[in-house]
Formats: sequence, C-alpha cells, structure tokens
Amino acid sequence: MILDGPDYPAPAKLNLFLHVVGQRPDGYHLLQTVFRLLDFGDVLRFRVRPDGVINRVNPLHNVPVEVDLTVRAAYSLQRAANISMGVDIELVKHLPVGGGVGGGSSDAATTLLALNHLWKAGLSRSRLMEIGLTLGADVPVFIYGRSSFAEGIGERLQPIDLPVAWYVVLTPSISVSTKEIFTDFELTRNTKPITFTGFSAGREMSNIGHNDLQLVVVKHYPEIGRYLAWLRQFGDARMTGSGASVFCAFDSKSLANEVLNKLPPDMKGFVAAGYDRHPLFGLAED
Repeated sequence: MILDGPDYPAPAKLNLFLHVVGQRPDGYHLLQTVFRLLDFGDVLRFRVRPDGVINRVNPLHNVPVEVDLTVRAAYSLQRAANISMGVDIELVKHLPVGGGVGGGSSDAATTLLALNHLWKAGLSRSRLMEIGLTLGADVPVFIYGRSSFAEGIGERLQPIDLPVAWYVVLTPSISVSTKEIFTDFELTRNTKPITFTGFSAGREMSNIGHNDLQLVVVKHYPEIGRYLAWLRQFGDARMTGSGASVFCAFDSKSLANEVLNKLPPDMKGFVAAGYDRHPLFGLAED
C-alpha cells in the first residue's frame, strides 16, 4: 500500500452474450448485451490534495499515466464540476489489460464515483454516466451500478436481476485489438434484435444467445480458442466482450473452484460470484 485510506473496488464485468445488430452511419456498431458485475476486480485508493494536481502515485506495466483512464476520469470530473482540488491515485491492478472484463472502464467509473464523493462535487448518477461515456462505452454501466440489459453502443441500460451464479473466468495473456475485430469483414453485423421482455422470460445461459465477436477473435487469436476448448469440457463456455477472457457459469462456488483447480499450469484464471449491484452504488444519487 502506498496511500492510506479505504479501498474503493472496481469490479470486473462479463458480457453474458453480445449481439451486433447493426451499424450507425458514423461507424459505431449497435449492440445488445447483458452486463453482469463480478465480486472480483481492481482496487483504487485516493488522497485528496488542495493544489489541483492529479497524480497517479504507482507505476503500472502497460498502463502509462497519459492513457490511464483513472487519470483521465479525474480530469474530466474536475472540469465538469469546476473543482479546484486535486488527488493522488493508487491503482492496484488485478484485471488484465484488454481482457474484455472491463478493467479500465471500471477503474474510470470507480474514480468518478469516489471523487464525486470525496470532492463533494454533487453530480447526479446520470451526469456521471454522461462523463463516463466520453471515456468509453463500457464506463456508464459501472456507474449505473446494476446488472443490465444494454442496447445502442452499450449506453442504454435497463436493470435486471439475474440468477445466482459463480463463474470460472480464464484470462489468456493477450490484449485484443477491438478496432481490428470490429473492422473485420467477416464480423456478423445483422443479428436479429431480441426484446428485453423476451430475454427476461428465459435467462438461462442456453437461452441468451452468443457472442458475435467470438469467431472473428478466435481467428485472429488462436490461443483464445484453446482456452475456450478447454473450458467447454465443463459447460457453455464463451468469450466476454471483445476478448480475450472466456468464462463459464456454475451453480455453486465449490463446482467453480473444482474446475479452476483442474486448470493446466500454462493457463490462468479466477473464480468470482455475480453481483447485481455495484459495491459503490450508494456514492451517487439518481
């Protein structure tokens, strides 16, 4: 620990499915997905400073300060709320960079939620979500703070209660280029949209579609296919987001741990339970 003070969690997320249902004239893809928050993630600590300086205090491999979403989030909130104070930020990474589990987006959301509280900025949840969307399409769901059915580019959210589940999440040491995947000519872009009520009526994994990006990602990154093939021995394994992480749901923690304990020594992963509400949900008001 570098900074004293409380830990602010930045939980991972899974896309239980991810359908590409169209494309906007500006090139952004229209999606349908369900976000599930997990009780595993990064940790942030903050120390408010009076001089307006925003500073990350610890070095991180592959996360230079100038592109760190926590630093960018702090600057964005400082400008939006006309805050004169600054902050020291410590970021403890447990989630892979470019792994499809929302690490950077969750870090940014936790920064906005925590500093809105610590700086007494007083911005609403919806305003924080607007700021978050300028940082990345996945940031708003973490500020929204609920497991959600999402549409648009991922910013139109409806809360949903999901069955209790534990997940084995495997994390290949690969950072997937999202741009490379979304520009691949083989990507399916016309999956038939589903309705929220239709999804709510059948929430078992076998009833909620697939990940349209998965085939293209595996073509570019065969190692992800190897992880998927191993995990499919135990259930309906699929990729989250644009990869590289893959997951499978289980009814109990003991079953999930049993599978993880069989993991070959050249693979890595973790077990996490699903959250339906972000642990920092109470730091913002609607």
